[in-house]
Amino acid sequence: MFRQPVTRLILLLMVLLLLLPGCRRQQPAPKPAPQMEEEPVISLYINETGQKKDMKIEEYLQGVVAAEMDTKWPVNALAAQAILARTFTMENIQEGRVRQLRGTDASTSVEEFQAYEPAKINDNVRKAVEMTRGKVLTHNNNYVQAWFSACCGGITASAEEGLGYTKGPTPYLKEGTQDGCLSITVPENKAWEARIPLAQVRTAVQQITGKDPGVITSASIERKGPSGRAERIRLGNQTVSGPSLRLALGSEKVRSMLLSDLRVEGGQLVLAGKGFGHGVGLCQWGAKLLAEQGKSPEEIVQFYHRNVEIQKRWE
Repeated sequence: MFRQPVTRLILLLMVLLLLLPGCRRQQPAPKPAPQMEEEPVISLYINETGQKKDMKIEEYLQGVVAAEMDTKWPVNALAAQAILARTFTMENIQEGRVRQLRGTDASTSVEEFQAYEPAKINDNVRKAVEMTRGKVLTHNNNYVQAWFSACCGGITASAEEGLGYTKGPTPYLKEGTQDGCLSITVPENKAWEARIPLAQVRTAVQQITGKDPGVITSASIERKGPSGRAERIRLGNQTVSGPSLRLALGSEKVRSMLLSDLRVEGGQLVLAGKGFGHGVGLCQWGAKLLAEQGKSPEEIVQFYHRNVEIQKRWE
């Protein structure tokens, strides 16, 4: 006979609790929209002459896109490259990497910043930069690490697998993305072979590890990553990082770590594989294929990333 009043009392208490500020279900606060700013003017160190030059960032980006991608490719592929180049530029300026070296925002050195060849600018490049004006790629309102490679060999890698990058999380990268780039790329990206003198290999291992691998009589892949890239390679009595070995031996010659063969033969280290580059982030040949399929610059960039926004930071 006392159930009904007790039930009402419980319901009343529940309502009161829900009305208390501390007991309400907290709704996630909306992300603040990025403030629109004026187009930045950046300072550029010209490595070839030692001069320093100020220019608007969109003008600068034309020279970058012209240097990083074939200017005869579809405009939408070039425009996807422009979004990444703009993001890369802003993220690096924010971190002040070149300012510590040169006292400027950027430089024309590939090793220090990114490629820059204004002599190659054409109407395709101008259109690509203009149609993406002010657009950058962000994750949680922060610039992403805007990595790209020439040809991922048909499958992309994580930053750790492809670059040996472990400085922080990169949740915005889509590793394992298959883009069909090998169907349209040049023959040397579909299958390549490199032969490196063992003396050079020994020196490279010493540079990487600080230890002498001894006489190298054999080579083997100790560990492959999820995409199939060689992450750890055994040479002589030392094991080295695959990405580090590629850089030490020459990234133009050892085109990728998607290896199909690794052996010692005739006083040389023989490597064979497919792809060109580290395979992290956007694949340029894949971007070309997507553009030919009618994808927009934004769709191309998002194809290789997850949980990202394309934000327009200036008009």
